[in-house]
Amino acid sequence: MLNIFSINTMKSCRVMKAVCVSEFGGPEVLRLLSDVPVPTPGRRQVLIRVRACGVNPVETYIRAGTYARRPPLPYTPGSDVSGEVQEVGEEVTSFKAGERVFTTATLSGGYAELCVAEEASVFRLPAGLSPEQGAALGVPYCTAHRALVTRAHAKAGETVLIHGASGGVGVAAVQLGRALGLRVLGTAGTRGGLDLVLQQGAHQVFNHREEDYTHKILEATGGAGVDVVLEMLANLNLGADLQMLRQGGRVAVVGSRGSVEINPRDTMAKESSILGVALASATPYHALLPPPSPRRSGRSAWPLCPQGWRRAGFAHRWAAVTLSRWPPRPTRTSWRARVPAARLC
Repeated sequence: MLNIFSINTMKSCRVMKAVCVSEFGGPEVLRLLSDVPVPTPGRRQVLIRVRACGVNPVETYIRAGTYARRPPLPYTPGSDVSGEVQEVGEEVTSFKAGERVFTTATLSGGYAELCVAEEASVFRLPAGLSPEQGAALGVPYCTAHRALVTRAHAKAGETVLIHGASGGVGVAAVQLGRALGLRVLGTAGTRGGLDLVLQQGAHQVFNHREEDYTHKILEATGGAGVDVVLEMLANLNLGADLQMLRQGGRVAVVGSRGSVEINPRDTMAKESSILGVALASATPYHALLPPPSPRRSGRSAWPLCPQGWRRAGFAHRWAAVTLSRWPPRPTRTSWRARVPAARLC
């Protein structure tokens, strides 16, 4: 999580501090500049003073130049941020200056003191969540929701294995799994990771660095296997995942860092499925929950239970509504929409 300190320049100067990338490469290509023009919000856009910014793995792939799509250089990374509304465009009616918000898709980049986002991708941050938690909602929770609900069609009473449950999407999936009434099994590779997954609500955890951990998972299911696997590293685990499924089981592939060889017969005998998950593919059709009532609109703060995985009750409902309009409409048809009247770096 990237914490952003307060802006030190005079408002009249309309410059800010921001991290800029002028060439693809390792972390060394990230440059902090102090004279970046403050982006100007368009008619239906919101200018947000950033208090925290999520750092998602995909952003490191983009920065390295290894991702399928590359933004035009130079650019400012970061999509998930939280903070306060600084200004709004002339046609924005849902927000006003000073409100605490988070967004799932910045237009100008979140590694900055201020950023612009479309009104449709901005939501009020519930009082029970910190800025850091708000900045961790977008990609992780929408991905977990899409994997569990939209792709795997997980149902209450089923057993799900979160294969790599101590990361951002894994933690979100554990919480959402509990909110959906699933029996949640999780894996991690360290004692700290295992403890974290348990704290987030998993019923049982397993160390995926142990040679016999897949046998322990099967034993935990009475030999029947699991209904759903959320796989974060398919190039290493997909073959084992298929063997741990029960009849009609599904593997939702969230991440992979290479190729893998599997035996197709492992899918035939159980009539199991391998499902790809890509958040960018979400369409309005995939919002599986009805929108909330007008009194509690999609940008309102749903009531939260105070502690633990029960927060996912909010995240589950919010993710479903968010996916109904993902991705937000850009100002132009490009990989990264340009911000009117501002070149960031």
